[in-house]
Amino acid sequence: MLLERVVETSATVAETRSRRAKIDALSALLMRLDAAEVEPVVSWLSGELVQGRVGIGYRTLSGLRIPASRTPTLTVAMLDDLFDRLAATAGAGSAAARRELLSEMFDRATTAEQRFLVQLLGGELRQGALEGVMTDAVARAAGLPAEPVRRAFMLSGRLPHAAAAALQGGLGALAEFRLELGRPVRPMLAAPAESLRSAVDELGEVSVEYKLDGARIQVHRDNERVWVFTRTLRDITASVPELVQLLAGLPCRSVVLDGETLALTDAGRPRPFQETMSRFGARSERELLLHPYFFDCVHLDGEDLLDRPLSERLSALERVAPGHRVPAVIRPDADTAGAHLDASLEHGHEGVMVKQLASPYIAGRRGRAWQKVKPEHTVDLVVLGAEWGYGRRRGFLSNLHLGARDPDGGPPIMVGKTFKGLTDALLRWQTEEFPKHESHRDEHTVYLRAELVVEIELDGVQTSTRYPGGVALRFARILRYRPDKSAAEADTIDAVRALLPGGGLHTPVPDQGLP
Repeated sequence: MLLERVVETSATVAETRSRRAKIDALSALLMRLDAAEVEPVVSWLSGELVQGRVGIGYRTLSGLRIPASRTPTLTVAMLDDLFDRLAATAGAGSAAARRELLSEMFDRATTAEQRFLVQLLGGELRQGALEGVMTDAVARAAGLPAEPVRRAFMLSGRLPHAAAAALQGGLGALAEFRLELGRPVRPMLAAPAESLRSAVDELGEVSVEYKLDGARIQVHRDNERVWVFTRTLRDITASVPELVQLLAGLPCRSVVLDGETLALTDAGRPRPFQETMSRFGARSERELLLHPYFFDCVHLDGEDLLDRPLSERLSALERVAPGHRVPAVIRPDADTAGAHLDASLEHGHEGVMVKQLASPYIAGRRGRAWQKVKPEHTVDLVVLGAEWGYGRRRGFLSNLHLGARDPDGGPPIMVGKTFKGLTDALLRWQTEEFPKHESHRDEHTVYLRAELVVEIELDGVQTSTRYPGGVALRFARILRYRPDKSAAEADTIDAVRALLPGGGLHTPVPDQGLP
């Protein structure tokens, strides 16, 4: 297939706000692809390369001045091969070799194709084919229900791989996907609760657990082999030897556990989140030990438990790691649930998670079987840019432009700006880090690719005509950056709008959780 058709579909998807129209356009393209073209095209239209990063940055792309071809000749196979060659280019002389390959690619591309390539290589291709939309398009193209495609995606961690199986082998191929030890499963996520009482009333029989201020981990063990993954499925096994040692000592042959890890003070209280995250890039523990706390068990001794109710998974967790469970109360009455929330906050944690005991383990934030209750409004937003400071902040990137995720896959939607909460250390870090994610700049602002997620505390939101989402943050304050989260996991504009007065989401207060 000519690349031109992929570019045309990307433009069609970008130009519509209709989820149905996006799915129609994508599925029509997918049905025309040859088998070898499925994975690269699904990956590109989801804004990524099959090969991952290929060593091409903003400065290289912005310096290209290559006349466009008048005739479309680039094919999907040719472009995928060029990306393979870019990814394999390393060592002495690699920068010049990459520029030569890039020139070859752009010399063959039309104006529209060049624009597409700049966006794709620069991480700016936000035409609306995020995971949910693309998953539904794959199911439509294959003539299958969406749920088996979602499950294959959850188990493989790679949507292009699941798409190829669906389109080439149908339900039979999708049924072959299994939980595989050493290959991370996409994590189940929680939705915000209006209050402790509303969550318990909605979910019925529940487990109420501490919501730890730590970093999400998923751990696998297969006899003597141990793996530790982050919530973004990155392998950090080599950085956390104390967790590896602990997992190797559990009384089982094989296990997959979901949980959190955090560093503690001598008094047993959680250290700042950034201190925990700093270990994930380290080569040794540097005397800052991580403590794991698990809240789910999705595999034990050869038996997959994903489809079992949470109550059974918790029983398995109790058998294999009773001393490392997140503090929880099962089927609590009103007073017990409220007291557990109070205790979590008193011990320096964020609040509680309320989980339906009958629920299976389902990747992502689908449904509301898991709900989080926190005493303050916080949202995870995408950093869109930063303005140069003035006065004592002159020379530093300061005032952040913040965006919420578009649930239909478009670019993040701006909802406000803030510089409150920035320490001197964060100012220095932003000024050094942001240019690595730069898409373009003007005299006052450096604009970023949608890659960095920051947690923002706020008093609420208000209607506004200033920003395209129709809402603006009130008294927003920077709490911390979330290197454990991707932009696809940021809060949606719908979640931000739900904070409007009367929008259905109000601040849960500890002493008002349950009567």
